[in-house]
Amino acid sequence: MGTVVDDAASVEFHAFFEAHYAELSRLARLLTGEPDAADDLAADALLALWHRWDRVRAADHPVAYARGVVANLARTRVRSAVRERRRVSLFWSQREERTEDPDVAGVVDVQSALRRLPFRKRACVVLRHAFDLSEKDTALALGISVGTVKSQTSKGVAELQKLLGAQGAPHRVHAVMARTTGAGGRDR
Repeated sequence: MGTVVDDAASVEFHAFFEAHYAELSRLARLLTGEPDAADDLAADALLALWHRWDRVRAADHPVAYARGVVANLARTRVRSAVRERRRVSLFWSQREERTEDPDVAGVVDVQSALRRLPFRKRACVVLRHAFDLSEKDTALALGISVGTVKSQTSKGVAELQKLLGAQGAPHRVHAVMARTTGAGGRDR
């Protein structure tokens, strides 16, 4: 039988779970580009938070801590997928298959363009524009400096503009991000 403290912690964690699970799942989806894996990553992150709940609930910004856990798990998943693709490509193809001068603006949508960004740039762009986090909150979630958030976000948006074509790219990025995360980029 649990103690009063254990019961209180359990109730508090359950409320945290209910309030933030959907947001963490969307964050994982945008960072990995894998809708099927997003729920698993969010669940894994929340399980890790439960194991450290005393530390998490005492933190100044528990949601930022949770976002950081999701970002780390997503980074691990992306790195693992890249390693797996490299192994497969070594066995199945000795020649490079490239499309000459692809019509990027006509073919690539915002989510596939996001998957092309390096992880840190992608994470900064997603947290700043899709989740409307401040530079400070983004830095806190990713464990990097505010200056790094500024430069990585700027470079990430510039790369997205190149990938999507200069005409209307900022509007298309914002529109897709808003649809993906809910109205205005905030959780519903």
